[in-house]
Amino acid sequence: MPIPWPWRRRAANAPAREQKSTTGFVALHVERSASWIARDYPTLAREGFMRNPIVHRAVRMIAEAASAVPWLLYEGSTEHETHPLLDLIASPRRGMNGTAFFEMLYGHLLLSGNAYVERVETANGARELHLLRPERVTVETDQEGWPQALTYRCGAVKRVVPLDGPAGGQALHLSLFHPLDDHYGFAPLEAALMALDIHNAAGAWNKALLDNSARPSGALVYAPRDGGNLTEEQFARLKAELEDGYTGAAGAGKPLLLEGGLDWKAMGLSPRDMDFIEAKNAASRDIALAFGVPPMLLGIPGDNTYANYAEANRAFYRLTVLPLIARTAKALGNWLGPLYGPDLRLEHDYDRIEGLSAERDALWQRISNASFLTDDEKRQAVGY
Repeated sequence: MPIPWPWRRRAANAPAREQKSTTGFVALHVERSASWIARDYPTLAREGFMRNPIVHRAVRMIAEAASAVPWLLYEGSTEHETHPLLDLIASPRRGMNGTAFFEMLYGHLLLSGNAYVERVETANGARELHLLRPERVTVETDQEGWPQALTYRCGAVKRVVPLDGPAGGQALHLSLFHPLDDHYGFAPLEAALMALDIHNAAGAWNKALLDNSARPSGALVYAPRDGGNLTEEQFARLKAELEDGYTGAAGAGKPLLLEGGLDWKAMGLSPRDMDFIEAKNAASRDIALAFGVPPMLLGIPGDNTYANYAEANRAFYRLTVLPLIARTAKALGNWLGPLYGPDLRLEHDYDRIEGLSAERDALWQRISNASFLTDDEKRQAVGY
């Protein structure tokens, strides 16, 4: 109810008079700040991997490519073709093979920046490797701040897994570099969090347009001829008819019958309003950049910097997959190697990576044509 001017003190028992203002009004529209999703692991996994196709495909490409690379075990300069450590990696635990195990490990590492592996000694003396969900694990430190154990919580169950001991630590913590944290890693998806929100918001916007006949809703203009207004009942009935009969995909293209001074003003999208499509593609490229996957491999339109698909695939293996495998191999070798003997180290089988077969063929051709090298030197040059 408007307050009359000049302001007058009203008597305590005087009834309030209802007045309708006939003057104009001003509507203020203030842009609110952007809202972003949380940075915890469950939210990143749900909004990223489970709801965003770019994140889902990028994580799966990296995890599947890295987990498919075979492992090699060396003791000094001697290669072991069979060894208990290779058997453990090939079958980490009952019901899971090595490929599925490492696919999950790399998935945890990419989505949370951390991956936790627990070594379990079974009753019959065998060893098993188990992955711990990142959001359930907390790093415990000593008084000086050095990590000593992992606390694993699952519902009401709480376990403490030591990171160090007489027979080596029972757990391994793999983490990606974090500039502001000493114990936890930084997930690549966090660097692309703004792009992830933009991409998801663009998808929601596009879905809303499809639900409204692929265009924004129009304006229903009422021009009264006798100075009257629509009653509450007439307004509710008109709104219900419009929502039931003319919105959504089923109502697309239906003729709109208006009466009683009603006029429909349709609203369309200007070219500037359509920029959200390019914003979605730009967000896709940012997400791919954060994970180290060439946009060409994900089918993202735009400025592809590689001449062809094969070149982009080689760059993907060289710049993303191989560094991830190398750091994992060193960490696992340093953790599990001393349990089986000295001087044991794990490496990946470079010659069996299909994505780098062209580079390997070119290297072998150059080495075979080097007449100044002996056969042993040629074998050493190609990694044998």
